Amino acid sequence: MNLNSESLNKSDISPAVAQQAVGWLVEMQEGALDARRQHAWQLWLNGNAEHQRAWAHIQRVNQRLSGLSSPLAHAAMGAPKSAGRRHALKLLLLLGAGSVAGWSLREQIALQPLLADYNSGVGERRKVALSDGSQVQLNTASAVDVRFDTQQRLLTLLQGEILMTASAADRPLNLLTAQGMVRASTASSRFNVRQLDGRTQLAVFAGAIEIDPGNRPGTGLMLQARQQVTFSNEEWDTVRSVDASNGAWADGMLVASRMKLSDFLNELGRYRHGRLNCDAKVANLLISGSYPLADSERILDMLEVALPVHVQRFTRYWVNVQARA
Repeated sequence: MNLNSESLNKSDISPAVAQQAVGWLVEMQEGALDARRQHAWQLWLNGNAEHQRAWAHIQRVNQRLSGLSSPLAHAAMGAPKSAGRRHALKLLLLLGAGSVAGWSLREQIALQPLLADYNSGVGERRKVALSDGSQVQLNTASAVDVRFDTQQRLLTLLQGEILMTASAADRPLNLLTAQGMVRASTASSRFNVRQLDGRTQLAVFAGAIEIDPGNRPGTGLMLQARQQVTFSNEEWDTVRSVDASNGAWADGMLVASRMKLSDFLNELGRYRHGRLNCDAKVANLLISGSYPLADSERILDMLEVALPVHVQRFTRYWVNVQARA
């Protein structure tokens, strides 16, 4: 496959939208979408004209696979439901993305979460049952790879946030983030892991979890149930009790307890497309409460009732929260 400048031109289609199109293609190649995912794809496709252009381009590129003579292309086409085909298709997409005119290495790397074993779109929350009986819940815009073998159960959090409910097994369960390794030390552990910018946040709800910053075994920290911590490659912050907002997303809620409005809007912005800006004059206003994530527009309307602010909507995708006149 060759994703050349004709198929995904950076001046015509943004890298973010191109990545979304690739993600949908990979998911469809895995098998027919169920009704819920089909509806989600249709909403994405109809979201704007750029999505439709990206989808038309990626479809044309995909059709060219059958005409390629490379062994990699034939591997991708020849085994529709095998792990080998999935990895071959990933390689084709990643190698093809490297030839897109003007795409940087950073943008090529950004494709990887969308080519993960499991991912979720912006605003989507998704449950996945794993082969060992464990369950992974993906928060908005999240991606995770899964590798189980005879020695271990390994998950890699590529992006976003997951809530993991680990089943008992004779193999250890490890979760790798950009900052190190998270190890489930007891059976039936339940924990939430979020990839932040340069840091990982872990909250333990059940069981005991060990962290190894920088993935250096023997230098870690053990957390018990109802404890949380944030860590970097080198160190961890002070261990605290789990706060009410951690993991509330799995129940479809955004929970705030005297949270700065700017921080609240940053959290809400994770579940929406477009820009959600906060004027500096109201950034430090405090907000508390539980808000349903299924309707971010309703949450914005509620802000005008709870706080002295005005929500200015230029479009659905460009919103400013400012002081009320």
